[in-house]
Amino acid sequence: MNSLNASFSQNISIVHPEYFFIIGLSGIPYSSYYYIFLFITYFITIIGNSIVLIIIALERNLHSPKYIGVFNLALADIGETNALIPNMMKTFLFDSRYISYNACLVNMFFVFLFSTMQSFTLVVLAYDRFIAICLPLRYHALVNNTNMTLVLSAKWAFNSSVVALMVSLITRLSFCESNVIQSYFCDHGPVYRLACNDNSVNRFMGTFITTLYLVIPMIIIILSYLGIFLALNKITTWESRLKALKTCVSHLLLVGIYFLPISCAYIAAFMLSLAPNARVISTSLAYAVPPMLNPIIYVLNTAEIKDIIRNFFKNRSTRDISK
Repeated sequence: MNSLNASFSQNISIVHPEYFFIIGLSGIPYSSYYYIFLFITYFITIIGNSIVLIIIALERNLHSPKYIGVFNLALADIGETNALIPNMMKTFLFDSRYISYNACLVNMFFVFLFSTMQSFTLVVLAYDRFIAICLPLRYHALVNNTNMTLVLSAKWAFNSSVVALMVSLITRLSFCESNVIQSYFCDHGPVYRLACNDNSVNRFMGTFITTLYLVIPMIIIILSYLGIFLALNKITTWESRLKALKTCVSHLLLVGIYFLPISCAYIAAFMLSLAPNARVISTSLAYAVPPMLNPIIYVLNTAEIKDIIRNFFKNRSTRDISK
């Protein structure tokens, strides 16, 4: 009976605020210019990734394992951008920094879901390059459309479960003191640190998520490219080496653009004790800029997509002349 009373007392002592107050970029000089930059970033991201999705969906020659991965990455880029930037623009346009408790949890779920999918998709694309260069004779047996679709579907299901668990654990926290989030969205760390009861489980989940979706993917990608470089050393001619390495350039750029900014933001926040505004700007750039650059990289560095776009405009100009 005493344990039942204690459990009941613990449950009714949990306080969930009606809303959170996201301070984001408040107090930063000339923040309006940064919001304008974010709006331009949002526009380019949505248009660029939508073009990549449409090209891959309509062009049968691109229905291959590699481009299924690229399609998935573009989808995750659009999802993450839509989860982040519109809420920030609402703050700028309507001076509204409030978000309801449930909406905050939904925002947290989708931002982390799409971000984790970006990370895992880059790992899958690294695997694709590793098999293509190190085991070319077995490539079509190990990497095909069916296998790629199944792997990515499993990753969506796995990531959804992990992120849902992380977000659901927030509901066990009591926010009895402050409801002011020191971030530009409902970020997991700034939210659980507001709790006035034990948040050790949430702190563990934060470390687990960072390790699973940042540290481990980087290690896997580095190891895969070590294997690729070892395989390239066995190729006798420089021309063949460069030809094989050229197929990895786009992926290497995507990896650098995604992992370097966010890793530097985490390291700087941990080592240098960044001011809240500096941390907000660095992390927001790390989340917002890569989805904008990804489609540009693939258009500029992928011969197949460049040829499709070039033929499209060539055919269109030919039709205009014939009229």
